Amino acid sequence: MSIRPDETKTTSSRVPTQRATEPATVPDFVAEPTIAGKSLAILRFATGFVFLWAFLDKLFGFGYATPGKGAWINGGSPTKGFLSSVHVGPFESMFHSWAGTWWADTLFMLGLAGVGIAVIAGIGLRLSAIAGGLMMLMMWAAEWPFALSTSTGEATHSTNPVIDYHIIYALVLIVLAAAAAGNTWGLGRRWAALVGDRKWLR
Repeated sequence: MSIRPDETKTTSSRVPTQRATEPATVPDFVAEPTIAGKSLAILRFATGFVFLWAFLDKLFGFGYATPGKGAWINGGSPTKGFLSSVHVGPFESMFHSWAGTWWADTLFMLGLAGVGIAVIAGIGLRLSAIAGGLMMLMMWAAEWPFALSTSTGEATHSTNPVIDYHIIYALVLIVLAAAAAGNTWGLGRRWAALVGDRKWLR
């Protein structure tokens, strides 16, 4: 018995088509992190803690870099000791005029706390890179590693005329922001969803 073309079309249309099994979607914030992501997360925690510890030590005076009597809560100045001891570079007089002023103390402490908390949490890494990078650049300028001697004639003992730890910290902050390091073991993805198209806040 022959089958007419129209019968073939009708018969084949009645055969149920099997749909491909769609893989279950996993939310981005619970996706398995990669080795690179984990490594950046560890670097993020360590870098954030450098800033946060500096804030806490200057605030409470734990006795490491800041003695108890020099704590900010005890009336000490977080900037006076460092900026008043600048004796090198073209910005020496500018830093001396800033030393111990209320606005310099406040901005410095807010910067340390803000960058430290944000980097550890993995949020606002782009803003942290800008703020932290600017702080590091200014501290680099205060130490002015190009100079061989200070204005008082003493040797600076500069180990590298261009790159020092301030520049390294600034570069690390930039890398963490560029690599979206807050997405692993952090709140980066949720923060990105919260700020939406305002990418400069990520």
